[in-house]
Amino acid sequence: MKVIDLHQQEKDLVQLATENNRQAQHKIYSTYASKMLGVCRQYIKDVHQAEDVMITAFMKVFTNLKNFEHKGSFEGWIRRIMVNECISFIRANKKVSFLEDEYYKEDSFNNIDSQFTVDEIQFLIDALPDGYKMIFNLYAIEGYKHHEIAALLNINEGTSKSQLSHARRLLQNEIIKLKDYRNGTK
Repeated sequence: MKVIDLHQQEKDLVQLATENNRQAQHKIYSTYASKMLGVCRQYIKDVHQAEDVMITAFMKVFTNLKNFEHKGSFEGWIRRIMVNECISFIRANKKVSFLEDEYYKEDSFNNIDSQFTVDEIQFLIDALPDGYKMIFNLYAIEGYKHHEIAALLNINEGTSKSQLSHARRLLQNEIIKLKDYRNGTK
């Protein structure tokens, strides 16, 4: 099957879902739900809350399907809705604060050794303070630039950089502790 055929099938599926075809909506949901739960889980520690946010975000996806212009990845469009819904949830339920700290150092953050499982890495990220975690996810996982994060979260660009630097430092320290624990040195 050619890429053009796949794109046309996706376009047809989106069109059917826009017309409230339940089978098409179910196909979209079943195709993307597990990935999008993973996205929500990156921001929200509790898996049940992450699932609730994902379902709410899918309602927004189906409500706004008519606005999807097929100018980019459909999955990327859904992912952006998920991220925005996670940020809204966090803001509404946890008074997230960002330190207005202009300290920023582009430190090296070495690739995490493959000796760690996905669950261990997620546990370390979950342990970050909410503001650090949100910016770390937006920058390192979602690929947002600092000016985009600043606009999205209504903070200064320097604050975004600083929060990322602090998050990286905390993660590095926790990785060292985990390595030491595994090696029996601490």
